Amino acid sequence: MIVVSIAIVCGVFGLVLGSFAGAQVWRLRARQLVTDKKAGESYDKAEYKKLSPLLKGKKPQDRSRCLSCGHQLGLCDLIPLISWLSTRGRCRYCDKRIGYFEPLMELSLAAAFMVSFLAWPWHLAGLQWVLFAVWCISLVALIMLVAYDIKWRILPDFLTVSYGLVSLVFVVLRYFIVNDVKLYSLAIALIIMSGVYGVLYLISKGKWIGLGDVKLGVGLGLILASWQTAFVGLFLANLIGCVLVIPGLASKKLKANSEIAFGPLLALGSFISFFVGARIMDWLVIASFF
Repeated sequence: MIVVSIAIVCGVFGLVLGSFAGAQVWRLRARQLVTDKKAGESYDKAEYKKLSPLLKGKKPQDRSRCLSCGHQLGLCDLIPLISWLSTRGRCRYCDKRIGYFEPLMELSLAAAFMVSFLAWPWHLAGLQWVLFAVWCISLVALIMLVAYDIKWRILPDFLTVSYGLVSLVFVVLRYFIVNDVKLYSLAIALIIMSGVYGVLYLISKGKWIGLGDVKLGVGLGLILASWQTAFVGLFLANLIGCVLVIPGLASKKLKANSEIAFGPLLALGSFISFFVGARIMDWLVIASFF
């Protein structure tokens, strides 16, 4: 009963932080558009007009706004998931559709927090809770990266660097608290998750893979911290990608040169591998003998 209660609390925290992450993703996009405009680069003028109100006012007083009518949202509009359900996914002020972007982020992070607690590979006691807390912080950054990549096919440097730094803190804590990190295996994990894509990026000059995926791979390699889980994570990312892409190619909804957001696939494959990668690796080894 205690385990279920803690899992529910983790889910609630996930909903709250998922709501925060969703709001910050829109603000990051708005700042990116402002930066592009000032630099004289091409930018979506309609999107700029839509998102620029998010940057009005000083940051401490900054409040979320409806992206359609610009109305500042009240407390009753900011309750994770419940506010969205209460208005049937519409703005309370202009009745325009809000969409599924924010509630999906909230539910995804809530599910990730709950699964992380229930499947945590080490006994949660003492400093283990610090390690778990850093892991959850890394998930907040990761869900923002996933959402940004799905929405705009970009992995911003600010988010990839932030995720990498949190991942570095996680692996250092894991090294001293759990004491299961082998430096040579960590180095190979980084080569698998980032180095391979770095080579592909250089060979293709950015046509096959984006530099953002290479940078994301650094953070994921640090989180996985072993070559076995990194190998499985990369394998799962490509497997999931094939499952999603091949039907699209067969139905001609996708073309051979269609741009695919690979960041979410890397994130999902790595998340699964973190918890069950060692077992999958054992199954692959056993299967190779038959």
